[in-house]
Amino acid sequence: MPSAVIADDEDLPRSELRRMLAVAWPELEIIAECEHGTQALEALHAQQPDVAFLDIRMPGLSGIDVANAAKGKVLAVFTTAYDQHAVAAFEAGAIDYLLKPVSAHRLAEAVARLRQRLVEPAPLTDMARLMAELDRRLRPGEGGTERLRWISASIGDVIKLFPIEKVLFFESDEKYTRVVTADDEAHVRKPLKELIAGLDPEVFWQVHRGTLVRADAIARARRDELGRITLEIRDRSERLKVSQAYAWRFKAM
Repeated sequence: MPSAVIADDEDLPRSELRRMLAVAWPELEIIAECEHGTQALEALHAQQPDVAFLDIRMPGLSGIDVANAAKGKVLAVFTTAYDQHAVAAFEAGAIDYLLKPVSAHRLAEAVARLRQRLVEPAPLTDMARLMAELDRRLRPGEGGTERLRWISASIGDVIKLFPIEKVLFFESDEKYTRVVTADDEAHVRKPLKELIAGLDPEVFWQVHRGTLVRADAIARARRDELGRITLEIRDRSERLKVSQAYAWRFKAM
């Protein structure tokens, strides 16, 4: 019997999707319902379902983060209130999406695809390509937002200016964000999630909920015997941890 996890931070969409799935796919067993991304990732590892219905925007880990962390182990279907241009990366069909409010007709199409995928899995290379494309499209700052060129930080009566091209990584520190270059650092009064909107996702990779690192500043990535990944940063002694949700970036190791 196929099984599934439903993850959405709103009660009504979760219960409505469960009700509709009972009609569209009676033999599907819903083995867990989750309210946020971290809970969903834990459920995927513990329950090992065949399918995960994931809301794209959830507290903590997003649906994209969860799917990336579990890539190759579950068929991911995203639910979203965004217009179709935001999920155009799914059109090739390696994974699927449902626009809210979910229609019975669209759900039936998704169920048909899922049934087929359970019999004939899609190549993981297709999954990786589509996940990367969706991650790029849905990053804050896409669609014309001006990129940051400088970061300014006040230290007493001194204002420091950090050119973006000199920044090696950003690290969240409660209400502040630590900005680190090869030979200097400071804290800015701006949360990491706001800085992300002005940064190029191809240049700065999110490797942890509270860490963004310049990709070309990564000297090497090391994986320990438990599969945990740490990054060595060029010109710095720090070691940055990679959370499980973002380990997919280093899957070729």
